[in-house]
Amino acid sequence: MRIFDPHIHMTSRTTDDYEAMYAAGVRALVEPAFWLGQPRTSPESFFDYFDALLGWEPFRAAQYGIAHHCTIALNPKEANDPRCLPVLDALPRYLVKDHVVAVGEIGYDAMTPAEDTALAAQLELAAEHGLPALVHTPHRDKLTGLRRTLDVVAESKLPTERVLIDHLNETTVKEARESGSWLGFSVYPDTKMDEHRMVALLREYGPERVLVNSAADWGKSDPLKTRKVGEAMLAAGFGEDEVHRVLWENPVAFYGLSGRLDLEVPGTEALHEGNSLLRGGE
Repeated sequence: MRIFDPHIHMTSRTTDDYEAMYAAGVRALVEPAFWLGQPRTSPESFFDYFDALLGWEPFRAAQYGIAHHCTIALNPKEANDPRCLPVLDALPRYLVKDHVVAVGEIGYDAMTPAEDTALAAQLELAAEHGLPALVHTPHRDKLTGLRRTLDVVAESKLPTERVLIDHLNETTVKEARESGSWLGFSVYPDTKMDEHRMVALLREYGPERVLVNSAADWGKSDPLKTRKVGEAMLAAGFGEDEVHRVLWENPVAFYGLSGRLDLEVPGTEALHEGNSLLRGGE
C-alpha cells in the first residue's frame, strides 16, 4: 500500500513517527503551515517556522525515505491577532519556493471579519502564484463555515477546482462535492472522522476527488490513520485500485496542480546546516 498523507504536521512529531509511517507505506506527505498551540508574538516567529518547513523537515523526512512538501499561509486562528497580520505581506517571498505546493491552511476558525479578510487575500495570492489552496473548515458550526468558505472562493480569482476543502464530515460533504472542489477528510482518534465513517462516505459518494489525511499534530492524533483507512476500505470490499486512488493518486493529482510536486526523495545528507538527527555520536 503506497500512501501520500496530504495533511500532517510533522513539526510536532518525532523521528519515530517518520520511521513508523515509512513502514506503513507512507512515501510522501504535505505539511501545512498551522498554529503551534500558543500565540506567536511576532511575524519573525512565522518566518523561522516557514524556513523549518522548507529545510529541516524535508531533511528529517528524507532520512526515512519520505518526500516532504509544504503549504504556506497565515492560518485562520492567528489571522485574528493584529501582531501576526504583517505575515500576509511577506507571504509572496515564500510562495515562490520549491516544494511549496499550495497556499494553506487558510479558511475559518471562529468566522470573524479578520478571518474573512485573510481568507480572501490568500486566495488572491494563490491565484497570482499559480498555486492551489488548502482550506480549513471550522471545527464548530461546520456547515455555516463551509457555505461561507464557498462564497468567498466564488468571489475570488481562484477556480473552485483548485481548492481542497478539508476537515469535511457527513454534514458538509454533499455541498462541498457539489461545488466542484476537492474533498479532504481528517481521520482522528475520538474526534473528526474515523476510518469506518470514512468508508461509509466512500461507499455513498465514491473516491473521486477524495483525499484522506491524518492531520496528526501535537494533540491526540495518529500518523498511521491513512493506512488504517486503506485497510478498512479493503475489509469493506473496495478494490486495491480504489484504495490506491484515494491514498495516492488523488493527492498527487491535487498537489500536482502546483507544478512543483517532486516525489523523488532527495539525497540523505548526514547534516542539515551543521545539525544531525543523531545524538551522542557520529
